[in-house]
Formats: sequence, structure tokens, C-alpha cells
Amino acid sequence: MSHNQTLLQPFKLGELTLNNRVIMAPMTRSRSEQPGDIPTALNAEYYGQRASAGLIITEGVPVSAGAKGYAFTPGIFTDAQQAGWKLVTDAVHAKGGRIAAQLWHVGRISHHSVLPKGVAPVAPSAIQAQSKTFAFDDQGVPGMVDCDPPQALTEQGLAQVLNEFAQAAKRAVAAGFDLVEVHGANGYLLEQFLATKTNKRDDQYGGSLINRARFVLEVVDAVIASVGAQKVGLRVSPWCPAFINDIDFSEETEEITLYLAEELAKRKIAFIHLAEWPGVTYSANFRQQLRSKFNGSLIVCGSYQQSSAQQIIDQGLADAVAFGRPFIANPDLPERFAQGAALAEPDQATFYGGAAQGYTDYPFLNQPG
Repeated sequence: MSHNQTLLQPFKLGELTLNNRVIMAPMTRSRSEQPGDIPTALNAEYYGQRASAGLIITEGVPVSAGAKGYAFTPGIFTDAQQAGWKLVTDAVHAKGGRIAAQLWHVGRISHHSVLPKGVAPVAPSAIQAQSKTFAFDDQGVPGMVDCDPPQALTEQGLAQVLNEFAQAAKRAVAAGFDLVEVHGANGYLLEQFLATKTNKRDDQYGGSLINRARFVLEVVDAVIASVGAQKVGLRVSPWCPAFINDIDFSEETEEITLYLAEELAKRKIAFIHLAEWPGVTYSANFRQQLRSKFNGSLIVCGSYQQSSAQQIIDQGLADAVAFGRPFIANPDLPERFAQGAALAEPDQATFYGGAAQGYTDYPFLNQPG
């Protein structure tokens, strides 16, 4: 079997059979109808164009108004948003694709300009992130602004967040999503619980490795209770560097990731999605332990090329590989892989915000443009 064929062959993920192992990674694009952060026909066109991916994982979708940290990100907590996402899932399914909603709570990576009036960001502990987010300045102009100081989540607040994830998962499935991915990576709320830099709690959610992992597992359990384990995945980002939302998830990261893998295996969720970082090399031992402790599917993501993606699948250390930026400029990425075609480069100036330019106007193979 050639290298290309394995990457492009169908495989089983949870209860789904995917057309190939080329996954579209979640990427914030900040395009939604305002007011209301509602997905539109433009979003449906964008995702529908990329339906040849084995699985599309959407941009992060805030699970509540208080979970939001970036301007113009489409949510999944109102009827209008749910209806907007139904346009998206219908467009993907019409072309034979599969799509998962990434359920997102940013935690402390937020700003009052994108939150309801009087609502502050929340976090495990009241430690301000020394980083920026895409929100509005004092003149109402969108751009990068400093994150606001967060409030530590109370017992009542924790229960509220659990309910928000559970309700968002229900809405996602009602909107036609095939799966949901809980966002536990990139320095957002769930990873803030995992990392000792951001979690200074002295209750059952802080201190020990097991305590710091507790809330992540409670969120996963709440989502499982809503939609079933075989529709659920979790994204994690071991060794997430400090320049990503001021997280620096390095202390005990291997141990806590492997502990999560064992616990998630007990819950029989569909997949773990591993976000990798430039300059961070995961040891073969870590990858092998992760594979041995978790018997669901493993998706890896992190600047993979076609050849390196095939290699890690051949090694048995991953079942599928997620590609981010290549999918922006190459809506038919699996077909380009199949034909050995050159890949177009995306326009970084149009990554966030705007309309069709740099979003739905990238040409397919053999299409002028």
C-alpha cells in the first residue's frame, strides 16, 4: 500500500466511518452575524467547501455568553446560533462530509468588551493573563487588547460552567453535528485548571495532579451525559508554551496527560486530539504510553506535512492527522494530497474577521483564481 493511500483511506472514529484520515483542525476565523454571534450562509459555504476532509472540527464555539473571549466568534447557546449552525452542518452533510463542534470556554483569556455588561472573565484562580485577546478598545475599534483580571470560579460558578457545556453539546447535536470536541487546550479554561501556573486553588480542584484534572473530567462527564460518549472527543495540548495565552503548561504535563488518557479510556470517548507545538518534541515513549493507555482514536495536529502525517500513522502512534492553515487556502486538501499537487499559501491578513475574501474565495484544483 502506498503512503498516500493509507492517509486517504476510510477509518472508524467512534460510531462514524470517516472518508479519510485528513482532519480539518479548529481555526478561529471571527466571521459571524452581528449582533448575536450567529453563523450564516457564508460560514456554511466555507465549511461546505472543505467537506472532503475526513472530519471537520469547527472553530472554537463559546458555550455561553460568559465563555466568550474573542470578537465575532459564533456561539452555540441561543436558538438563532443553533439555527445558524444547522446551515453549516447541512452544507457539510450534503457533500458527504462529517463535522464536529469544538465546545469552548476561554476562561481568563477575555475582555469586558465581548462579555455581557457587568460580567468578568472567570478562571480557576484570580490571576490575570499577561497576554492579549481580539476584542474592542475604548473607542469600540476591534483589535488586540489586554485580557481583563478574572474572578476565581466559585462552587456555584463551576456548576454553571458544567451546565453550559452540557447544554451546548445538546444544542450542537440538535444542530446536526456528528460529534463534539471539548476544548481542553491552548491555555483556555480547562487547561487553566490543569496548569499549576494558573491553578492555585486549595480545594478539590487544585493542588494534586488528580485534583487539577478533576474539572476537565467533570466537563467531559457532563457532555457524555448529554450526547453519549461515542460522540465526544477532548483536545489537549501538553507542554503548551508560555507565549500561548500565558499558560506555560509544563509542570507534570506528561503525567497529567497520561492520567487523563487512562480516565478517558474508562469513559470510552471517541477520540483525543493532541495539539503539538513548534520546537517541542514528544518522546517516542510518551507517544507509546498515550497509545497504550487510551484505546479510542488519536488525532495529532501540529505543522504536519503529508509525508510526516503518513509516517506517524504508519508508526501506529496516531489514527488521523489534523491540518490547520493548509485547509484555509486549499479547500480540497485531500484531493491535492491524492494528486501530489502543490499547496496554495493562505493570506494571513484575512485570517480573522472580514467577509468572503480570504475565506471562501480560495480556488479548488483546476479552477481559475
